[in-house]
Amino acid sequence: MRTPFAPSRFPFFYGWVIVFAATIGSIFSIPGQTMGFSVFTDVLIEELGLSRVQLSLAYCLGTVASGLTLPWLGRVLDRWGERRMAVASVLATGLVLFYLANCGVISQALGQALPAAAAAFIVIGLGFYMIRAAAQGVLSMTCRNAIGKWFDHRRGLALAISGVLVSFSYSFAPRGLDWLIDRYGYDGAWLRMGVVTIVIMAPIAWLLFRDTPEEAGLEMDGGKVASAAAANPDMQIHREFTRGEALRDYSFWVFNLTFSFYGLYATAFTFHILSLASEYQFADERILSLFVPIAATSVLTNLVFGAINARLRLKWLLLVMNLGCLSATLGMLFLDKPGGVPAYVIGNGIASGGFVSLTGIVFPRFYGRLHLGAISGVNMSAMVIASGLGPLAFGLCQQFSGSYRGILVASVFVPTLLALLSLKADNPQRKLTGD
Repeated sequence: MRTPFAPSRFPFFYGWVIVFAATIGSIFSIPGQTMGFSVFTDVLIEELGLSRVQLSLAYCLGTVASGLTLPWLGRVLDRWGERRMAVASVLATGLVLFYLANCGVISQALGQALPAAAAAFIVIGLGFYMIRAAAQGVLSMTCRNAIGKWFDHRRGLALAISGVLVSFSYSFAPRGLDWLIDRYGYDGAWLRMGVVTIVIMAPIAWLLFRDTPEEAGLEMDGGKVASAAAANPDMQIHREFTRGEALRDYSFWVFNLTFSFYGLYATAFTFHILSLASEYQFADERILSLFVPIAATSVLTNLVFGAINARLRLKWLLLVMNLGCLSATLGMLFLDKPGGVPAYVIGNGIASGGFVSLTGIVFPRFYGRLHLGAISGVNMSAMVIASGLGPLAFGLCQQFSGSYRGILVASVFVPTLLALLSLKADNPQRKLTGD
């Protein structure tokens, strides 16, 4: 793909332009993120005539199906490069939003040949599959990998800066989308989002994304390395791991399972947020307002992780993230008790900030950049599948027991176990040198 200008001619390191472009791209993935769907949940239940469990099942199946395609799409990313993949995923996201804007009409048309509920289930399930694959899956993965390929010792800082803007955008997205729905309806909201995605983000991806600094005649970090970071054995790359080798590594699975559990739990909370508010007798406005302090805590955690990650082992940061998940699960379980809200907000903020930081740092540091798309594709697949199972598990628990309490109790044990497993999640690069 031809490039309109040479990054090497910029008066500053072009990697910071990549950070800007990838950050904007991550923000444009909101339609495929859970918070981008949460405000549509009750509207879709009413418009499509589906029950909460039916919609949760459609979301689960669509999400799991998209997750199963991501390992293959990760290998495509390695072949195509970040620039071409960013353009393709942005265009796909815009087109899928057009489809979702017309899902009611399509459902009615298909309902002439099938039962209305079956038609609605198929149409919205296909929509969930496509938007989760295009936006949450490929676009998010491409943006994260782009930053990871342009930075090494400053990777944490670059991801932290990006994460600040992304976290605040995510926290305000539900209210912004709710305003769009109130003003234009769910179909008008998705239609306008599709137009903006194609008109604004596609040109940004084509103009600003570049695959690697080496292809542009540059070096990672702009050729500048902090001495303290350079002295850290955890920062040294001794070999490039293939996907198969990474999948046989214990540390990959501890990090992967931690990220996946966070995706499952955070998605379930966001998807059923208004129903959870009702169970705890919280006003909708009160529980929605929790997103802002969570985002503030997430940003602070992300910045701290970004500042210190190059000086220590990532397993300690993973431990902190898991303890944050534990606090969040306990806080949600006792949300209506004294200390429940602070425990949930602080714990979720720490887990969220750790998630944003570590998902971009760990895989290029542990396994190198050569097969980063294939390796991160497996991780993204697991996270996406988990995020699809979460809302279904919570929905089934509420449907059959009349409460979320059972699934909330079970959720406490997972981060407890993962916190213990984190203690042995060492960098495989260190093992090659006997450290």
